[in-house]
Amino acid sequence: MSDSVAAKRTQLRNVRFVATALLAAMLALLFFSTRYMAAVPWLHWVRALAEAGAVGAAADWYAVVALFRHPLGLPIPHTAIIPRNKDRIGESLGEFVEQNFLTPENILRRLENHNIARAVGQWLAEPRNRSTVAEAVCDIIRALLKAGSDKDLQRLLDRMLSPLLMRLDVSRAAGHLLDHFIGGERHQALLDRALATLEDWLRQNQGLIKAKFSEASLYTPGFLDTFIVGKFIDGIIALLHDVAGNPQHELRARFDTAAHKLTDDLKTSVAFRRHGRSLMRDLILHVRNRDYYGALWNEIQTRAQADLSSERSMLREHVAAGLDALGREMLADPVVQQKLNTWWLEVVREVTLRFRHEVSALIADVVKSWDRDDVSRRVELEIGKDLQFIRINGTLVGGAVGLLLHAAILLLR
Repeated sequence: MSDSVAAKRTQLRNVRFVATALLAAMLALLFFSTRYMAAVPWLHWVRALAEAGAVGAAADWYAVVALFRHPLGLPIPHTAIIPRNKDRIGESLGEFVEQNFLTPENILRRLENHNIARAVGQWLAEPRNRSTVAEAVCDIIRALLKAGSDKDLQRLLDRMLSPLLMRLDVSRAAGHLLDHFIGGERHQALLDRALATLEDWLRQNQGLIKAKFSEASLYTPGFLDTFIVGKFIDGIIALLHDVAGNPQHELRARFDTAAHKLTDDLKTSVAFRRHGRSLMRDLILHVRNRDYYGALWNEIQTRAQADLSSERSMLREHVAAGLDALGREMLADPVVQQKLNTWWLEVVREVTLRFRHEVSALIADVVKSWDRDDVSRRVELEIGKDLQFIRINGTLVGGAVGLLLHAAILLLR
């Protein structure tokens, strides 16, 4: 039992004792004044006070007890109101909270005057807070790695990625990618790199070319082979220089035409599309039939666990650096703050509208799950102290009204 519950029970017990003691006092005064009123005439005032006070105290005692249990254990109708109606009370309480508290207007009115984005930015500006969040993220990753397996990875890939990959039009996607590549004239730069690479290869492998030429030409002397191969390589290199130095060279134009044609074929050709789907299907089947899942999962686990166990974890540092950058951006840019606050309020509004009924249902279900006597004890513990004051006030007010009525009757006589 918590200290707060024990304190509430003590307060309830004390106030209940006072209320019951007042009832007993009124009954004692009533019996005493009735017994000696003939000898002491002024005791009729005491009797009027005690009689009315006792009636008021008894009535309020009955009303308070009837809320929580049957008075004196007697099954009197319309008593033990809270235990008998706990399900309806739970539903009404949930509906009351939903309709009067969990409304977008109430919640947004509370939040819209607060700059949540700036507060989050200030919180992230503290290195200790960033480290706490980064460590929490790493703990989640570590737990996922321990809980998962290569079979989980296989199921994930088979259920999520494989259907997407099977529907992917590889040929069209490659065509659009190549179209974007050509649109920036990057293919000409690629041609320049290819020309330079080819020139380097020719210079470094002149002996190999001569050897191959000599194998193909058995009846020419060696010096002639060397001369022919040298001239051939010099001519090729000169051609490469011409292409590299002339943006309008015919070879460049033909390369450009071939690239555009390949792009169009990838995007429109039925044969290319069929071949692309066949390649993707073969790739997926190849991955499924081999133990790539286990090898991939083991590699992920090994590398991730090693990094997370290190004092200078790159993953932890990257998460902290990302949070730092996010916090700085949120503090420095009022536009970002406004957008984030607007987004945050919209999220809160949507979540409230979508889940407020769930909260109402949760309240109702929790109350329904309570035992009837448990509900009675819980409610009495929360409001019983105030109800005992009603008993006390009823005793005193009843006694005062009794005196007034007695005085009015004497005046009328």
